[in-house]
Amino acid sequence: MPPRKQNYALKTANAARSGSVINFRPPVSSISLRRNSAVLPSVLTFAVIVASGGLLLMIEKGMLNSMETPPPRANGKKLDNQVRHLDPAVDVESQFLQEVRNRTIRTVCGQKNMPHSVWSLSPLQRKTLLQHILVNDEHRFLYCYVPKVACSNWKRVLKVLSGALANVDVKVKMDHRADLVFLSDFPPEEIRYRLQHYFKFLFVREPMARLLSAYRNKFGEIEAYQRKYGVEIIRRYRKGHAKDVASAGDDVTFTEFVRYLLDEDPERMNEHWMPIYNLCQPCAIGYDFIGSYERLESDAAYVLERVGAPPHVRFPERQTWYKPVTKETLHYYLCSVPQKLLRELLPKYILDFSLFSYPLPNTTAEHCRH
Repeated sequence: MPPRKQNYALKTANAARSGSVINFRPPVSSISLRRNSAVLPSVLTFAVIVASGGLLLMIEKGMLNSMETPPPRANGKKLDNQVRHLDPAVDVESQFLQEVRNRTIRTVCGQKNMPHSVWSLSPLQRKTLLQHILVNDEHRFLYCYVPKVACSNWKRVLKVLSGALANVDVKVKMDHRADLVFLSDFPPEEIRYRLQHYFKFLFVREPMARLLSAYRNKFGEIEAYQRKYGVEIIRRYRKGHAKDVASAGDDVTFTEFVRYLLDEDPERMNEHWMPIYNLCQPCAIGYDFIGSYERLESDAAYVLERVGAPPHVRFPERQTWYKPVTKETLHYYLCSVPQKLLRELLPKYILDFSLFSYPLPNTTAEHCRH
């Protein structure tokens, strides 16, 4: 394995707070060039955020940890038809965090190196984006689905709205393609019209919790993923594993999964662990609403009312078999990974943390002892 890159994101943050000039001199090798080409724009952008808004300082001091996560309005837009009335004390905190999110999105997306429309994306970026935006013409909305962020239930809702399902509780295996309309199905002029005139939303989730959910589901339950990804991960990253020894790929450790992610190009990752930023391109799409997995019930209710869904259409309840990623579970898994690897992993997901105001995980040795 080639030497891994240093933790430029944290060095950038420290330099930004101290007011020093930041110089990036990454090691030059074929793999490091591939990694840095994907990571460096995120790191530079994060430096802008830190210098302009002090977001990282707020995260490190834990100022955001106890706050409810409000649904932000991309690019500072405000929507009509507010449907929730929060307790005044909570509302102050919610409005504060909402403004942090909005300001961060404006700061990031205002940079010259960031895309400002769907058509300024590379062909691969545009293909990924358009294949993840679902369309409902009757209620005039676009939904960018993110795997492991309740997207199966949202797809059920869309199928009910289109008449393909009688209700969200119908016991049927979810087909993630049938009876769904994707923005990629339309010609450019119709894509432009919908982007300009339809209500656009997505839902986000704490990045490491989403990764852990994908890991536990795909490598613990799905044989196709074990064969396609698990076998290769074990072959590449398990010390002492004989290359010619057959493996079922069903015992990939979380540390091995992290090592695999470090060598992956974010733009070519499997959708279940691709960063939300790369999936939904919030700078190229001016989303009207960004809901949170952590406030799924209330945010989903808001969206359904906002798009004018019939009263009988509701967001499905979580299945009884669903195993949530608790804080304790996440703590256990993150602390099982060498700190060096996690420090290298964070830059790949730094825009998901910063844009959507999720605190960076604390994986110090002291924290992990508790």
